[in-house]
Amino acid sequence: MPIDSLTPEQLIKRCDPTQFKFKTTAELPASTHIIGQPRGTRAIEFGIGMQSEGYNIFVLGAQGTGRTTAIKHFLETQTNQEAVPADWVYVHNFKRPHQPRALAFAPGTAVAFQDDMHRLIQTLGRDLAAAFDSDAYLTSIESIQQDCEQAQSELLLTIHRKAVENEFVLLETASGLTLTPTQDGHPLSAEVIQQLSATKQTAIEKQRIALSSELDIALHQMKKLDVQAQQQMKTTDHEVAIAATSHHIEQLNAIYAANPEVLAYLDAVIQDLLAQIDDFPSPVAAITDLDLSRYAVNLFVDNRQTRGAPVIVETNPTIQELFGSLEYELRDGVLDTHLNLAKCGCLHRANGGYLIINALDMLKKPQVWEALKRALTDHEIHIQAALSTENGPPLTKSLKPEPIPLDIKMILLGSAGVYYTLFDQDNAFHTLFKVRADFDDTMPRNSANEQAYAQFIATRCHAEKLNHFEPTGVTRIVEFGSRLAENRTKLSTHFGKIADLLREASYWATYNGRFAVIDADVDQALAERVYRSNLAEQELQEDILNGDLFVTTSGEAIGQVNGLSIYNSGDYEFGQPGRITARTFMGDNGVTHIERETQMSGPIHDKGVLTLYGYLGGMYAQNQPLILSASVTFEQTYGEVDGDSASSAELYALLSCLTRLPVKQSIAITGSVSQHGNVQPIGGVNEKIEGFFKICQARGLTGDQGVIIPAVNVVDLMLHADVVTAVSNNQFHIWAVQHIDEGLELLTGIPAGVRDADGSFPPNTVHHAAQERLFHLAVDLKSFGDKDDDDEEDDEENKEK
Repeated sequence: MPIDSLTPEQLIKRCDPTQFKFKTTAELPASTHIIGQPRGTRAIEFGIGMQSEGYNIFVLGAQGTGRTTAIKHFLETQTNQEAVPADWVYVHNFKRPHQPRALAFAPGTAVAFQDDMHRLIQTLGRDLAAAFDSDAYLTSIESIQQDCEQAQSELLLTIHRKAVENEFVLLETASGLTLTPTQDGHPLSAEVIQQLSATKQTAIEKQRIALSSELDIALHQMKKLDVQAQQQMKTTDHEVAIAATSHHIEQLNAIYAANPEVLAYLDAVIQDLLAQIDDFPSPVAAITDLDLSRYAVNLFVDNRQTRGAPVIVETNPTIQELFGSLEYELRDGVLDTHLNLAKCGCLHRANGGYLIINALDMLKKPQVWEALKRALTDHEIHIQAALSTENGPPLTKSLKPEPIPLDIKMILLGSAGVYYTLFDQDNAFHTLFKVRADFDDTMPRNSANEQAYAQFIATRCHAEKLNHFEPTGVTRIVEFGSRLAENRTKLSTHFGKIADLLREASYWATYNGRFAVIDADVDQALAERVYRSNLAEQELQEDILNGDLFVTTSGEAIGQVNGLSIYNSGDYEFGQPGRITARTFMGDNGVTHIERETQMSGPIHDKGVLTLYGYLGGMYAQNQPLILSASVTFEQTYGEVDGDSASSAELYALLSCLTRLPVKQSIAITGSVSQHGNVQPIGGVNEKIEGFFKICQARGLTGDQGVIIPAVNVVDLMLHADVVTAVSNNQFHIWAVQHIDEGLELLTGIPAGVRDADGSFPPNTVHHAAQERLFHLAVDLKSFGDKDDDDEEDDEENKEK
């Protein structure tokens, strides 16, 4: 019994604009809720609520579902009451200069410390210069020097008097002070001394030794006086330097009294300043060459503008972007670095909050995954060097800043493939990412979710200053969402694609002089989108209409049907009909698919062809062998063919050829088939129907043209308006079949036939004709084989004779 074609109401599910109680979406507030993902949202709420170690989150879902933006906004609303994390600075490490120290501050206050230290640097040089140039300081130093010189002079005077009393004089030579004997107040030369008696010379030498001993004692005392004077001057320098800086340091100590680490650092600054002064021969020289830049503060993490816990999205997760970097400057042909060239990464900015990263982008970057695992395990962020110097200029020095403690909730976004790869191949993954949040690419199409679409439209229009949508415009977006979901009972959650259509519709509304978007603007946006992308489709259609590609849309033919295929040209998919032909002949090779034999088909398609042989055997070879050779092919196809959506069309062509029953060429077919003849669902049903419709429309609709689709695909229908109109006018038809038999009756006009109790099919049915032909092929093949055997026996007998 022939089946009825689908009604117009079954071809598209319209959205009722009267359900929207607003004039435009401008009346709706912006929303930060995640739309249509209750399972994923609940998982994220659980993940951010779990404070135990390892409860980081992996969000599964297709790209373009708006996961990143939605999760970021969701987290911002959920975490705006959480504590703002600490600020961090890097300062000079006076004990280990190559390892700058990290200091934590209350959120938003580190910049004040940086400013305080900057002011201290500016005032230190000036105040120290003034202090060391003061009259009090100069008088003090002069007094110390004078006291030392006076004491030394008194020691020398005492030695000089003793020398005179003992007829010696104290002379200053190039080698130092020397005692020389005198006579009548005049120094004796060596020649004169040699002329003196031995007794006299012995007395002079004895006296010289005694005086020299006293001179050595005096010189030692003079050196001690020098040391004491130097120490006194050093003490004075320290006292003056401390006096010049103490009021600044005391003020800072008072401000940062609650931060012991800062107090220790400020004390180290004073000690280093005094050490620097000691390194120079005089305070004046020290003031000129003091290195005050080492007291500069690198404001590393500044949370002044942060409200609640930070939520950071990193779109370029390189090792430096995540962990920060230490940059270098080229100076005099060598690379140099310093404290202020340490740059923070997104782990630092998100520390104490949440970091969102695309997992695949991260895995593409060398070393990032391993470094991230270490950071999450060790709870520390180590800054990475910003360059490799293997073939570059030499380094003067390198720094290794202290790691900053890490307290973060990581959120990775990725496909199911990435998730399972990490889960299966990395034991640490499940330990670190214990929360799985599944984001579906569709959601139920109900009134609540249609209202949610309107809310999403309002949110994007507010955010991007687009023209707002009237209810009729919203209905077209909802219908597009069902078309995108390929299911009339669902809506797509690919909000990236939805947002693109909103932008384009807004543009055309403005182009058309409207301040609000209506249904016509959305229709125009979709039509213009097709026009921009359908050149390849148009050229294929022209090839068909010009007769270069053979597609017949009228009459009947044996062993020939119109299949439907999906073509992809970047961001545009379209359907096109193509001729499928079959040939059957005597033999026992089974069904041969020409594309398979020429290696032009994929594995799924090959499986579909093998399924055909299973159907033929189960249907016609219960009481007789299946003796058949047949070939099936997609005519004029020169690229790879894959998928099993044409297997039912191939079976119709095969049965038509086998039974020699012609099939209608005005009907195209799509659908997969099982070994039992059940017609199974396929993808792209809307595009396939529309592809055949466009060819029929171009040639002229006759009223007997249409498409056979699987019955289970009826729920997927969201067809273009001109197809629905043609069906309404009885100019085009769409038939939904559950079993191959229904399609056979439509295509041939003959009953398919139901097996009798004895296993045979009634006469004048398709299956009876098929079974009869297979029986004759088997008998003929056996007869041909027997004849060959007889001929061989005759040849053997003739040879014996």
